[in-house]
Amino acid sequence: MTSTHEVFNQAGEPPPYDAFGGDAALSAAVAAFGAGWAAPQLHVCGARIGTPHLRDLARDANRYGPELRSFDRFGYRIDEIAYHPAWHELMGSVRADGYHALAWTAARPGAQVARAAVAYLWGQGEPGVCCPQAMTYASIAALRHAPASLARFRDGILAAGYDPRPLPPDQKSALTVGMAMTEKQGGSDLRQTQTTARRRGAHWALTGHKWFFSVPASDLFLTLARTDAGVSCFLAQGWRDDGSRNGIRIQRLKDKCGNRSNASSEVEFDDLDAVMIGEAGRGIATIIEMAHLTRLECALGAAALMRHATSLAVFHATRRRAFQRALIDQPVMRAVLADMAFDAEAAMWLAMRAAAAVDAAPTDEGEAALARVIVPVAKYWNCKRAPALVAEALECHGGNGFVEDNPIARLYREAPLNGVWEGAGNVICLDVLRALARTPAAGAALMAMLAPARGIDARLDRLISAIDTALESPHFAEAQARWLVEQMALALSAALLITHAPAVAEGFIRARIAAPALAYGALPPDVPLDDVLRRAAIVPTD
Repeated sequence: MTSTHEVFNQAGEPPPYDAFGGDAALSAAVAAFGAGWAAPQLHVCGARIGTPHLRDLARDANRYGPELRSFDRFGYRIDEIAYHPAWHELMGSVRADGYHALAWTAARPGAQVARAAVAYLWGQGEPGVCCPQAMTYASIAALRHAPASLARFRDGILAAGYDPRPLPPDQKSALTVGMAMTEKQGGSDLRQTQTTARRRGAHWALTGHKWFFSVPASDLFLTLARTDAGVSCFLAQGWRDDGSRNGIRIQRLKDKCGNRSNASSEVEFDDLDAVMIGEAGRGIATIIEMAHLTRLECALGAAALMRHATSLAVFHATRRRAFQRALIDQPVMRAVLADMAFDAEAAMWLAMRAAAAVDAAPTDEGEAALARVIVPVAKYWNCKRAPALVAEALECHGGNGFVEDNPIARLYREAPLNGVWEGAGNVICLDVLRALARTPAAGAALMAMLAPARGIDARLDRLISAIDTALESPHFAEAQARWLVEQMALALSAALLITHAPAVAEGFIRARIAAPALAYGALPPDVPLDDVLRRAAIVPTD
């Protein structure tokens, strides 16, 4: 065939890059919050995330999603999930980077921060594998209520390897932990749990259903069921010690909007063999300790998507030309990209500061109180900003962004997920109010964090004073919960940027506090853009 035209003025694929070393803001946050010792490991992870090979694996794992295999060819029920080889390679890599374990194995200050950085990097690689690793990481918080189970399974949970074989936990070199909580009638209201548990010797037999069970191929999973004492927490094996499938009947896999590489399912429990975790009737309180960490994961995951989408948009705009100039040199496009970059960097600082509070909580009462409120604040706000930002990043690509060959389309479908996982927006804002009411030190800890930012900018001072006034109200109205959490998020973000990224702080305060607009790019005059755009760019590996 005769060629009809020359292909030019296309951005092309990003070159290999170190997603950690090339991200000045993330590197600064890791150092500021006590995890500088992890930099060598984070460089290895960041270099992996920036490879074309990992991008290909992420594409294939999502294009060829998991398949349910209810029966084998002889008619025996097996309830197994078949994955594309790309999924298994990704799972091996993410575990090698310590996503699931670093917080517990490093045994030094900053371990939670270092692990959070790994999560943030992998959120830019393939978010699908982040779900099973996040639950595996967070399971330790719940299993501490069952020392015998933790002692039995801890080494396998924290192992650096990956073992996908459908075998009993004691026969495997590495374990993945899942979570099955919500039911058809209840959703986030876990008090509506109808699954029942009856005692069977030292164990329990569970009967009922779960409407969402992520990673149904898990080796272990935590779930809720009702006993005579009330809703209780249980740990179940995917496969019994004799090698048979536990009483799990996978009804179907969810046909999800995004996160398609990862299997989520509807299941029925038919005499599921399980052991109780924690006190009878205290199941929600027990599993909420795990959910607190997975909510942190949502904040990190949303921030990672924002960073990834912004950097892809900046990369495209740098290499695409229109009207005799690169897109990034067009003033209106430059304003849009910088406005996105303000949010992306602020989201990272907020999420990483939440991780630092979780890290210090065991030994610092003030940080423990702060963690109780900053984690849901970060979860709510980052998850609210991510979908709008990713949609804007897609628009920056024009029609090229609206086709599945472009990774930005996959990010667009992924963006709402963290907002609905582990509690949608209203649930999270009410949790903030609950934390302030039940933990009076939480409000004081938040105001103490904001105190150093007073007196630097009058606009921020007014915002902090408004929050202080609201916190003094003994019966803050639920209808204003979103307003309060949003103001907290903005003030915390501004305070963090003033301390750690002053070159970005002025632009953020002007764009988000002084003169907020409804659309990206509608910035007030003379907002400084150069520094934040430079920090948002992909930096090729030398």
